[in-house]
Amino acid sequence: MRLLLLLTGLVLMGNFGCQGSVPAPAPPVRTAPDPAAEDDPTAPQTYQVRFHTTKGDFVVEVHRDWAPRGADRFYRLVNEGFYDNCAFFRIVPNFVVQFGINGDPSVQDRWRDAVILDDPVKQSNRRGTITFATSGPHSRTTQVFINLADNGRLDEMGFAPFGEVIEGMDVVDSLNAEYGERPDQSRIQFEGNAYLKREFPRLDYILTARVVAPGKPAQSSSSAASGGGQPDGEEDGRSVSPPEAP
Repeated sequence: MRLLLLLTGLVLMGNFGCQGSVPAPAPPVRTAPDPAAEDDPTAPQTYQVRFHTTKGDFVVEVHRDWAPRGADRFYRLVNEGFYDNCAFFRIVPNFVVQFGINGDPSVQDRWRDAVILDDPVKQSNRRGTITFATSGPHSRTTQVFINLADNGRLDEMGFAPFGEVIEGMDVVDSLNAEYGERPDQSRIQFEGNAYLKREFPRLDYILTARVVAPGKPAQSSSSAASGGGQPDGEEDGRSVSPPEAP
């Protein structure tokens, strides 16, 4: 009996000793399917998404041949309503406007680790293009940014545009930039819009984002983006560029 108790004690010491006598935290309980375990559906070769925002509407046209994995993920996110009520939480004038952290932490939790592989860069990050933000190779999930200027230097860093604003670039330009990069991505991830509305009450938001019905294009892809014409040229900490280059 004493030998049995001794062996039991050694087993328990082995389980806890390597963890500072603290048991490892249990994995989070997910009440919905994990997006990382599912394949993104194949998107149309070209499709348009209308963003209805607190400043007005703008339209993005996505080209799957530019970045197929990015186009497929974006198509899925839009169709699942992920971007509804998302804030434009990071705006750097003459650089980028960034969004794509869901305002509901329980929704964001499902997508935090749902990464997709990188696409090769086929288009330049010129003004008006839309691109997934990253925290390193093969780390794209839900955050995207729109280039407010020609940011060709991002091309060699692996940022692959998958679409462009074809209508309402003046709306994108008018989004409230007073808070710059002050909103904390980690806090948005875990506190959601409650944190943003409390600390940054004048941020602009996406109200809805919807794929435009086939046969009813928002605008021809050859049309210039209004307000700027045709472009010339997280806890996870996903960003458009390394921390040292905002």
